[in-house]
Amino acid sequence: MRLTTPAFKDNARGALADPNLQESLGKLRTGFQAIRADAVAGLPDFEALRDTARDLKDHTLANLDEYLTRYEAKVIELGGHVHWARDAAEARDIVLELCRSVGARKVTKGKSMIAEEVGLNEFLEANGIEPDLGEYIVQLAKEPPSHILAPAVHKTVAQVADLFLEHHGKYGKTRRLEQPPELVAEARDVLRARYFEADVGITGANFLVAENGASVIVTNEGNGDLTQVLPRMHIVLTSIEKVVPSLDDVSVLLRILARSATGQEMSAYTTFSFGPKRADDLDGPDSFHVILLDNGRAAMLGTEFQDMLRCIRCGACLNHCPIYGAVGGHAYGWVYSGPMGAVLTPALIGITDAAHLPNASTLCGRCESVCPMRIPLPRMLRDWRRKAFEAKLMPPRARAGLAVWAWLAARPALYRAITGPAMRLLAAMAGRKGRFRALPLAGGWTGGRDLPAPQGATFQAQWAQKQRTRRR
Repeated sequence: MRLTTPAFKDNARGALADPNLQESLGKLRTGFQAIRADAVAGLPDFEALRDTARDLKDHTLANLDEYLTRYEAKVIELGGHVHWARDAAEARDIVLELCRSVGARKVTKGKSMIAEEVGLNEFLEANGIEPDLGEYIVQLAKEPPSHILAPAVHKTVAQVADLFLEHHGKYGKTRRLEQPPELVAEARDVLRARYFEADVGITGANFLVAENGASVIVTNEGNGDLTQVLPRMHIVLTSIEKVVPSLDDVSVLLRILARSATGQEMSAYTTFSFGPKRADDLDGPDSFHVILLDNGRAAMLGTEFQDMLRCIRCGACLNHCPIYGAVGGHAYGWVYSGPMGAVLTPALIGITDAAHLPNASTLCGRCESVCPMRIPLPRMLRDWRRKAFEAKLMPPRARAGLAVWAWLAARPALYRAITGPAMRLLAAMAGRKGRFRALPLAGGWTGGRDLPAPQGATFQAQWAQKQRTRRR
């Protein structure tokens, strides 16, 4: 997909001015957040499971080479093949070579953020292979997914109805539908035949199991199962950090994944694939291939950003982030959005192109509080901000302002002498309203909301008073 991350600020302004997008994003607060809270409340040991999940992924990442080697050996033992891709270009080339090896003209895809990361759809089309399915609505709209869990969450029902009316006429569907169940039924009717026509099926993987060579996908539609079973070849395109040691480990992660993502105890479909069809199997692919993508992940091991590799792509951090909730996923300008994207994207494409993203956060901590894997997202956002500052990627005015603040903060007496009177002056200027509609150097805030005026004593004055009270 086209990279627009450097234009995040312009993207965000456009998103804030889009009424359809704002209507759709409003559903995050009444939808995903509420159902997650209910699901978590219904599982008394949820917090203990989070600790277990964090520890097992930390163990796996500390021994990643060992578990990947075990997984590869098991896949080969089952009759499958494992391919290693250092970057997106290698992954694309491997997919194309495999498709050509069976003379493929049509490919079905399950939902896969890794396929988006490597730009697979456009690449296959450019090489004469028709990719289909996957994120169907956004594919019709010629847009990338806006959410790692719900690719078309940015679309209203009316927008989906318009897309179907525009594109389904060639199938004899000429009535504009109004209700979601009708739209789902029409999409199913249009798409079902394509599964039987496909030569190759491509899926991602939520987990890879080292002890038995299984690839696991978690879905609510069943399209992933049809994509795996019906074509002659099944390709699993996934990344190296998805491996886990055992089925017991998968069971732990599944218990927290669906609850964090969709508020379900379990997703509708949790499918384990074990290589190609065997002699006594009634269905399944003739050949089975797994492509393991690195694309910058190995370089994250042993760094302050290794914790990001624990992510199980539940989307909880997006659903609870006030920034994502205001601007949506496309504003982030690449595959991954929200807090997890603001950490992962700079690691994969470089901080130079992604310097805006770590700053697209209030650091309120909601992302970390709901992350089932206890990933310290705010801490890593601060680490990326530091790296951007050290690389002089911030605007000169912002760097100058921080330099002045740092100089002042290093001189406590002078800091108190200046900030105390300044706070009192601002409070007096705000008057009884207690807020500013406009203020010099604060246009980024006051352009969309009022700025509260300082109230009461400064933090340092309050702290000093508390210490004096304790000593009495």
